[in-house]
Amino acid sequence: MKTAMINNKGDSCVGEQTIKQSKAIYWASGIVSVCGIIFEVLFGAAGSYLLGDGVKQYTLTISLFLTGMGIGATISERVTKNLILSFVWIEYLIGIIAGSSTFLLFGISAFLSEGTDAFFLYAITLVVGALTGVELPILIRKANDIGVTLKKSTARVLFSDYAGGLIGGLLFVYLLRPEFGLVKTAFLVAVINVVIALWILLYFKKELQTFKRHFTAGIAILVFLIAGVFFGEEMAFSFEQKLYRDPIIYSETTDYQQIILTKEQGDLRLFLDGQLQFSSSDEYRYHETLVHPAMATAEKRENILVLGGGDGLALRELRKYEEVKAITLVDLDPKVVALGKTNRDLVQLNEKSFEDERVKVLHEDAFKFAEHHSDQFYDVILVDLPDPNNESLNKLYTLEFYQLLRNRLAPGGSLMIQGTSPTFATEVYWTINQTIKEAGLYTENLHVDVPSFGDWGFVLAKREPVKLDQADIFVETKFLTNEVVAGLTTFGKDIDNEIVNDDGQPVSIETNTLMKPTIIEKYEKAWRSY
Repeated sequence: MKTAMINNKGDSCVGEQTIKQSKAIYWASGIVSVCGIIFEVLFGAAGSYLLGDGVKQYTLTISLFLTGMGIGATISERVTKNLILSFVWIEYLIGIIAGSSTFLLFGISAFLSEGTDAFFLYAITLVVGALTGVELPILIRKANDIGVTLKKSTARVLFSDYAGGLIGGLLFVYLLRPEFGLVKTAFLVAVINVVIALWILLYFKKELQTFKRHFTAGIAILVFLIAGVFFGEEMAFSFEQKLYRDPIIYSETTDYQQIILTKEQGDLRLFLDGQLQFSSSDEYRYHETLVHPAMATAEKRENILVLGGGDGLALRELRKYEEVKAITLVDLDPKVVALGKTNRDLVQLNEKSFEDERVKVLHEDAFKFAEHHSDQFYDVILVDLPDPNNESLNKLYTLEFYQLLRNRLAPGGSLMIQGTSPTFATEVYWTINQTIKEAGLYTENLHVDVPSFGDWGFVLAKREPVKLDQADIFVETKFLTNEVVAGLTTFGKDIDNEIVNDDGQPVSIETNTLMKPTIIEKYEKAWRSY
């Protein structure tokens, strides 16, 4: 009887231990899956920032990560012994490789030849994906070894993995990327991987004869990663400085983009996601061309809409017109506008344009604004948006968007759209022009030499035929005159709308739409050589 009681008590202890160990495995599985999804989207974000074309980079990195997971799952079939130590060292490797990934990526971009950064990013993505793919089968196998049925262990570990994936995605979007940036986020998440490995190591300590050796290695890796959290971003900033010609005086990663301000010998430059937005030495050429031909051809100049332009430089030009009663500026990123309001150098350049009582700022997506504010009509609409180099920006160069703007344009009103460079991206420029025409508008084409940009194009559009020869620019300018405006409409034979391919055959210009975004591929191909 006494023996039976001892056996029952022993079985109870074993059962309780099995439950605790299985719960530890499920928790570990959920947490490392959070880390995995964060690294997956982190690689996509890093590629988007350094290599451009966010859709392409996210597609490639996610595809490579999943492929790596498949490779890892295959490799895991050979891992049948020392399951806990195998899991622990996989986490150590993920910590070292993934944790230092973005730090090294910035260094490679700064010091090595073009294309090396892309190769490194894709290789790291595949390797980390493979290591992540080994994790779950090992945990499932360990749960099965300690007494959980295969059916239950698989279902529960996979549930933890999928639920963790959702949490990881939300954490990256709403907390990690905006608060910590790419470099610090990688080190922070890697710390979690290693901490989980050390926790599991401690939990299964009694099974391991070489516990101290593996635990000491983990502590050393943890110290390295914590150092990365505190000092990695500063070192990566010095790498990033190499990517820009002039010293960086301001850097911030917002919910939408990376903002960089540089300054050297009085030349202030703004970069968004690595793309130059203006140079203070010649930005007046761009902004005068953007604003004054549209204002000169509009019948009235009372109610103005600016889409983009969060730096306040277009506003500076608009403030020269006393008859303007209201200016609505729509810019998605409040951080850009805040910079235009508070940065001493930028405030001096835009002449405190945001302090004008006529200016109203809204932080909305330009497409949604045009779609939802159907009760407003504007005498002049200025579209000062980044080039269409990804899917999210492409929608702002589509037939659907231009139709919305046409419907917001008052009779006699003028619409001016920046349309990238007709020299560097000839087919893209004329596709934008064709798309505007398809929206039922008449167009006039202009291009201007901006030394920091090169030759840059604009499309002036109206509901009525454009009479630019009758326009009178009567406000004070540094560059534009009526005679200069007339000259901006002349295009050389190599960049006009009669485009031919390498075989000398005419190229037909297609309309860019939401359903058929033809412009993105053309843009990427055109700028590949510049």
